[in-house]
Amino acid sequence: MRGSDFAELRAFAAIVEHGSFAKAAKHLGMSSSALSQTIRLLEDSLGARLLNRTTRSVAPSEVGQRLYDRLAPMMQEMDSAVTEAVGAAGRAAGTLRINTPGYAAAMLIGPRLGRFYRACPDVVLDVVIDDGLSDIVAGRFDAGIRAGERLEKDAIAVRLTPDMEMMAVAAPDYLARRGIPKMPADLHGHACINWRYPGSGAVYRWEFEKDGKAFEMSVDGPLTSNMQEVVQDGALQGLGILYTYNDHRLVRAIEEGRLQRVLSDWSPAFPGLFLYYSNRRAPTPALRAFIDCLLDRAL
Repeated sequence: MRGSDFAELRAFAAIVEHGSFAKAAKHLGMSSSALSQTIRLLEDSLGARLLNRTTRSVAPSEVGQRLYDRLAPMMQEMDSAVTEAVGAAGRAAGTLRINTPGYAAAMLIGPRLGRFYRACPDVVLDVVIDDGLSDIVAGRFDAGIRAGERLEKDAIAVRLTPDMEMMAVAAPDYLARRGIPKMPADLHGHACINWRYPGSGAVYRWEFEKDGKAFEMSVDGPLTSNMQEVVQDGALQGLGILYTYNDHRLVRAIEEGRLQRVLSDWSPAFPGLFLYYSNRRAPTPALRAFIDCLLDRAL
């Protein structure tokens, strides 16, 4: 195979994985126009259309999907071979791809970026924010961060945080206007802020527990979003009651008096955040260093 053939195939796989020419070009470190030319050359060489393009999206054709399904495992194996070769020398180097929900990135990764770079300057950290919880193996990620109840099967998991408690919160001025709910049933008389799962699009049913009895309920209100910052802003601006995990931003707002907690005796705890990776791959020096950094261990 010519070197250019391999580069063209890798470019094609990147577009399928990112679902966008612009995102794939950024990942590959090339311009969108150069990437488009690369794909044209590949399609001309194969005599088949690999991608269906519109002004807003790009997706593999039937031929392209079959090609990608064959290519992805081979490319993953090649990436693993190169990474293992580097790791054999015990040196933390190469690209480390991490898939994580946004709140975990803000809570755990963002504050430690400088420390990790100073300890591992030869590692390129590629952090992909994915609240839709993609398959890390299919996406060729080295590791992912997930809440404990959402870990994939057959994965090696490292706990990063204690269990996370659910919290119902609202702005003090909202509670002054509408009153404080004493039990979950009272929420039907309140404006509630809903969370929509980014992957499935389903709206989260609020989960409560007391005296060993657990139940779920649907609520209504003026705002629904699949973005944490949006629903948190809604609560901070007095739109209604928000029910979510004990995010550091909300904890700070409670400490500052901008939010008030309600129904705390009905709010259960859930497994905390874990970093996980495939049990089919040994952790590289870069991944081990990254785990140590997230756990605030010596690097």
